[in-house]
Amino acid sequence: MHSVYLSLGSNIGNRKRLIRDAVDLIDERVGHVVKKSSLYETTPWGFSSPNKFINACVCCETMFSPRELLTATQIIEKILGRTGKSIDGCYNDRVIDIDILLYDDLHVDDSDLKIPHPLMEQRDFVMKPLSEILNK
Repeated sequence: MHSVYLSLGSNIGNRKRLIRDAVDLIDERVGHVVKKSSLYETTPWGFSSPNKFINACVCCETMFSPRELLTATQIIEKILGRTGKSIDGCYNDRVIDIDILLYDDLHVDDSDLKIPHPLMEQRDFVMKPLSEILNK
């Protein structure tokens, strides 16, 4: 079993429900969610929008490889209505965003998958909920 930390964010639609639905789908499709942070309302990072985000982090136990985990989280995003990923670092409003932050002590440096997440320490909307569950 692998311990995985994921970041979740939503700034379109019923944000709290979308985060709850994402957590439920992670629990059903990826692995048992063993820790959940509180929900945090934050301003957009890296772009301007009047829509605030709801952010959270979860820890789950999974048998998936990092690549399988990436595929599973992208499928969950599509189920919840996400139509595309940010391209060339241009961020925009989104129904749901799920990022892989940590996967055991593993380091991955592929073009489309970087673990630990390279920007997580620059983002309060990640570090606050992540710190909450790392310390549980």
